[in-house]
Amino acid sequence: MNTSSSPAALGTLKLCFYGAGSMAEAIVRGLTSQGLTTGSNIGMLNRQNKERLNELNDRYGVITAGSDDAKQEMILNADILFLAMKPKDAAGALEQLRPLLTPNQLIISVIAGLSIRTIEQLLGRPMAVVRTMPNTSSTIGLGATGISYSSSVTEEQRALSETMFQAVGLTAVVEEPLLDVVTGVSGSGPAYIYYMMESMIAAGEKLGLTSEAAHELTVQTVLGAAEMVRTTGEKPAELRRKVTSPNGTTQAALETLDAYSFSEGIVRAVARAAERAGELGADIERSALK
Repeated sequence: MNTSSSPAALGTLKLCFYGAGSMAEAIVRGLTSQGLTTGSNIGMLNRQNKERLNELNDRYGVITAGSDDAKQEMILNADILFLAMKPKDAAGALEQLRPLLTPNQLIISVIAGLSIRTIEQLLGRPMAVVRTMPNTSSTIGLGATGISYSSSVTEEQRALSETMFQAVGLTAVVEEPLLDVVTGVSGSGPAYIYYMMESMIAAGEKLGLTSEAAHELTVQTVLGAAEMVRTTGEKPAELRRKVTSPNGTTQAALETLDAYSFSEGIVRAVARAAERAGELGADIERSALK
């Protein structure tokens, strides 16, 4: 079936996930929980972890492929193929896919750093390629996904891809070079927040709170802060100023964070994640050209 069908027809298309890690599962869970498609329309394969495939079959009802013949058949029959393998395995996997793909298939990549140009080089021809950078919050419908398109992607295919990722959160269409920045901000971003939460919980416990109280207070605080930014429409800097009384507790805490270069650390972390995404892409490209 041609993927130029309308987004409403997604449930009639065959999806195949080449790779069955956490990001692939997040997308599958989002798509199925939102009712956009069913597990019977989703195929999943990986290199050798059959236990993982069985787990996903039990959890979502997806079709899995273990043998080489079954994998090839799943790929050949797919309307939409998600590239969700590990970056280090991408070059070899794409070369194996090269003789199996057909011009009417839509390719969606969730591999950090892997450029559209490299994908097309490895496949040996221009294809309809959607390069994305989602994050694992897609699992609960609160993901943030950056999207870029190859020149072969039609308007209908754009609409289809955005429909899929909007079902698992917010999407932002950007020029491809900026996807590495999206990786640094939102792709890796949840981990920054979890890391901060770990420290807040540990501090609460160290100062006498029970583990349960420290956990619940931290979770609610982060949830409330994010919701304040979203619902008020105010910038975080303005909300921060409103809760910072002169010579008060918050000011004392923020001054301590400044003393430890908190803001600079976050800026450098985002920049390093973006840089690392580019390095991963360059590694894939070098390995492909050998």
